[in-house]
Amino acid sequence: MRQFLKRQYLSKKKAAVAVLFIAAFFAGRGAARFLDAGESAPVFAEATRAALTVPARLRSALENRFAAGISSVAENWGLSFQEEGQPPVANATKEELAQYDAYYAGDTEEKVIYLTFDCGYENGNTPAILEALKKHGVSATFFVVGNFVSDNPELLRQMLAEGHTVGNHTAHHPDMSAIADMESFQAEIEELEKLFYEATGQEITKYYRPPQGKYSESNLSMAQQLGYKTFFWSLAYVDWYQDDQPTEEEAYEKLLGRIHPGAIVLLHNTSSTNAAILDELLTKWEAMGYRFGKLEELYG
Repeated sequence: MRQFLKRQYLSKKKAAVAVLFIAAFFAGRGAARFLDAGESAPVFAEATRAALTVPARLRSALENRFAAGISSVAENWGLSFQEEGQPPVANATKEELAQYDAYYAGDTEEKVIYLTFDCGYENGNTPAILEALKKHGVSATFFVVGNFVSDNPELLRQMLAEGHTVGNHTAHHPDMSAIADMESFQAEIEELEKLFYEATGQEITKYYRPPQGKYSESNLSMAQQLGYKTFFWSLAYVDWYQDDQPTEEEAYEKLLGRIHPGAIVLLHNTSSTNAAILDELLTKWEAMGYRFGKLEELYG
């Protein structure tokens, strides 16, 4: 089952990249916003139906959403990097997101980095990541899914003990933007909350990251109604293919060249490259004058 869940998680990533739009036009902006690497592309209904571990009720809600032809209301989180060292242009402004307690970057005048990790499963790289963070005194946020919580309670407890924050990446990592009703949305969120409490004895921090970068205004509103703050990102790169990891040079090129003031950085805990370079990467960012902040700084 664990191997199946791992394959399922990766298959969703592959489907997302396979259908990545080159550009998207947004009303009132008059300019194309080019999608960057990361969980920022749509996943077709077939990929959702293939997620056999998703509860039947949730699968039904997803399929009805696609059948109704209303998946087009969803957005795909995307970024356009126009100048090295400067914040990217995103497909939603800070002001548009703020009304839903949602964020993708901090103060773009301050040299601060908010480091986050998405945890779909554990393949041996998380301990090295935690070691590097501890060495540099960096507090990160880990967005976890259900099978990671169930399989790795000891890592969760270590994260909490070492001052990190753990957020909600949903129980089954579905396309949440395809869910139209609050009942199904809430069930997916609360199942992860329950698993986390059972594993740690603590309530999960109410931070939400939409799986695959798929979202809609109604989703953001639902998360807000449940007391959650939503966090996208302003820097990510393709780091999740276990059998096709970027070289260290490729990783540094993206993560150093595109770092910018106020960046929310998304990395994946599954990446052996991330585990290998994180200590040096943090050192390089520090040498560039950056400090590391907590997401709570973004909302005071």
